[in-house]
Amino acid sequence: MMADPSDISGPVVYDLVLRSRRTVLPDGERPAAVAVAGERIAVVGDYTEPIPARRTEDLRDLALLPGLVDTHVHVNEPGRTEWEGFATATRAAAAGGVTTLVDMPLNSLPPVVDTAALTAKRAAAKGRTWVDVGFWGGAVPGNETERKALHDAGVFGFKCFTAPSGVDEFPPLDREGLRRACAAVAALGTVLIVHAENPARLHDTAAATAFADFLATRPPEAETDAIRDVIDAAKATGARVHILHLSAAEALEPIRRARSDGVDITAETCPHYLALTAEQIPDGATAFKCCPPIRGAANRDALWDGLARGGIDFVVSDHSPSPQAMKTGDFATSWGGIASLQLGLPVLWTEARTRGHGLADLAAWTSRGPADFTRLHRKGRIAAGADADLVAFDPEREWTVRAADLHHRHPVTPYDGRRLTGGVTATWLRGKRIDTAAAPRGRLLRRSPR
Repeated sequence: MMADPSDISGPVVYDLVLRSRRTVLPDGERPAAVAVAGERIAVVGDYTEPIPARRTEDLRDLALLPGLVDTHVHVNEPGRTEWEGFATATRAAAAGGVTTLVDMPLNSLPPVVDTAALTAKRAAAKGRTWVDVGFWGGAVPGNETERKALHDAGVFGFKCFTAPSGVDEFPPLDREGLRRACAAVAALGTVLIVHAENPARLHDTAAATAFADFLATRPPEAETDAIRDVIDAAKATGARVHILHLSAAEALEPIRRARSDGVDITAETCPHYLALTAEQIPDGATAFKCCPPIRGAANRDALWDGLARGGIDFVVSDHSPSPQAMKTGDFATSWGGIASLQLGLPVLWTEARTRGHGLADLAAWTSRGPADFTRLHRKGRIAAGADADLVAFDPEREWTVRAADLHHRHPVTPYDGRRLTGGVTATWLRGKRIDTAAAPRGRLLRRSPR
């Protein structure tokens, strides 16, 4: 039985102590020892401090990071489990250092636009997740009366599209629908997360067989116009809003101005927008297709500048896999989604380190930022009282991605054959090392009341 830390009659014996010369704490990177009692971090001490524990592991020069929180994942189960499922997605997450994910409400059947669908989603996930999992609800035309019930059932907020989503059962909101959704989330005290593209600015993709043609069908103005509509709706209603997968760097300025005007707006981007460029994508390489699209090198550099300056709040995967057959053909017909859940950390680190960023930046963008956004205040940080969600990361490891070795359901990724720096060597969920050969220990999360 674990010693009670409040018992002063004898020394405390913790369940686990992890030591690392490169521990990434909220105030920066330093040598430290992290003591775990039960499922939470109890003490953060000096690296050489003697701390009695049932198990001690010295990671030495491996970095110890907080577990990643990925708030933008399409698991697709139930209904499209052949695309991806909770077992495969959360194995991939654990292998990539992700200890918490929040699942998107679309691409599963039924989509999570009412409480019955949320119940079905939770039933599909129960007992099959190797990491902790929460859920977004959907805001679509016609489900206005369902939103409060979804909120009360614990969804983390509501997702909408301003352009077609790619699946007929999750239609977009028009400007008036967007404003009503903003009013609803303001009244509920939650957040509206928006796939922001203006359909009037999108062009027909029928002839977009090459990547340059496809890129031209989704110009930056499609994003910036839609983001201005989101800002206007948030100003009118007082809603808290969030821009998903920001691709167009031109949108950083209107977002900055909105914040200075008092609008509660945040934004995310994704590793593929920070690591890949349009100039690198060969015609026919449909594994790179996503919406909004990967843009040019100058745009990528501007996104990095926005991330460094705080204009972009955090980085998440937008893991949106599909069967291999749906990623063949050309850019006009293939599925628009990138599978990358297992690779986000090394992809981001490979690029970040060349731009002068450190591991503390990495943790802020991938752990603490998304945890704070979803108000999962016990996640995303190495601090006393936090969940003991931890990652051992080798920042110097160099390796080549092989899609066939990844854990998500289908061996398709734009990073196949890419040389990366940095690799996850172990992941702990609430104090226990994740072993995907053992029974899954992930929990289904509900929105915190505050």
